[in-house]
Amino acid sequence: MCDTLVSLTSDGVLFAKNSDRDPNEAQVVRWFGAAEHEPGDVRCTWISVPQVARTNAVVLSQPWWMWGAEMGANEYGVVIGNEAVFTNQPLGEPALLGMDLLRLALERAATASDAVAVIVDLLERHGQGGPCSHERPGFSYHNSFLVADPTGAIVLETAGVHWATEDVTGRGRSISNGLSIPGFAERYTSATELRSASCLARRARTQPAAEHARNVADLFAALRDHGPGARAPRWSVDDGALAAPCVHAGGRVTSTQSTASWVSDLCVEPLHWATTTSAPCTSVFHPVRVDQPVDDRAVFGPDPTNRFDPGSRWWRHERFHRLVLRDHAGSLGRFVAARDALERRWLDQPPATADAVAESAAAEASWLADLVDADLPETRPEWLRSLWQELDASAGLAAPTG
Repeated sequence: MCDTLVSLTSDGVLFAKNSDRDPNEAQVVRWFGAAEHEPGDVRCTWISVPQVARTNAVVLSQPWWMWGAEMGANEYGVVIGNEAVFTNQPLGEPALLGMDLLRLALERAATASDAVAVIVDLLERHGQGGPCSHERPGFSYHNSFLVADPTGAIVLETAGVHWATEDVTGRGRSISNGLSIPGFAERYTSATELRSASCLARRARTQPAAEHARNVADLFAALRDHGPGARAPRWSVDDGALAAPCVHAGGRVTSTQSTASWVSDLCVEPLHWATTTSAPCTSVFHPVRVDQPVDDRAVFGPDPTNRFDPGSRWWRHERFHRLVLRDHAGSLGRFVAARDALERRWLDQPPATADAVAESAAAEASWLADLVDADLPETRPEWLRSLWQELDASAGLAAPTG
């Protein structure tokens, strides 16, 4: 489950997304340079499609096991986020995932409208389908997309091979896990799945946020939102903390969490901000530039998987995040001022990505040590503690100790 939003401000276009996926599904930010290609095919997650003569430079936030990406940007300032949508159309055999379509569009398009055309063409030629989760191979879905560039944004929604588009007008637009384009939504929505995805509750938060955001910091706050008046997640036995944009796992029916977050500022010179880690409420947004690639293994550690690796930046933060969850409100109060001060300084003068990641990692290590020393009480109900113990055990993650 995810949320993607765009704000059309007086200064230009802003974009944001929370990628909500399985709690142990690490993501990593990777750069791919522009390239020339000989005639042939490119292997995506499940199938191959014909390659084009030239692909654009891109930076992507990718689930560890997947060829495609949850969100990303290219050298022309095109940014895309996709959403799982649950429709009344049959789920197809393995084909292109929505995440594959997103990456292919970024690699092949120079404008938002071109990117939409790329996705539609590939959808009609090759279809969409196949397992969308490493942890749950039977989980599959159709997709919607929010596509933006420095001149505006377009919503593209699909149901099988059917599709519809809507130009974003007014101040802003958000999409979640249900179809939303009038007429298309009424025809193709699966009402049962729509309710289980809790997307209406989240869109009730993200749509006003998109309409009122004035700057990047406003979108950081929108992605960290736990709901009306909430300083911490509100838990449900069925779906954890799925009813607000900053999602934390914990449900016995649906257990998903925000595994990576992204904000793009397209107002002047495109500049992107990625947590590179889960749970935006416990993460720091780092500046990311398409034209300034970094060695992702040198900066973020070895390629992550669904198993704990202390060398992985994503997993080191996940240990911190899971400690915070024991007493979210009490823990957040011990480091949020320092986190916000760090981001304000970077927004004023963005550092190089590698320098930002190193500084945030050092800060987080000190915050983790403080929480261990504080030994805050466990505030979660027993059923929630039990579920997280199962998740920790499946990842091989032990609780941090002093």
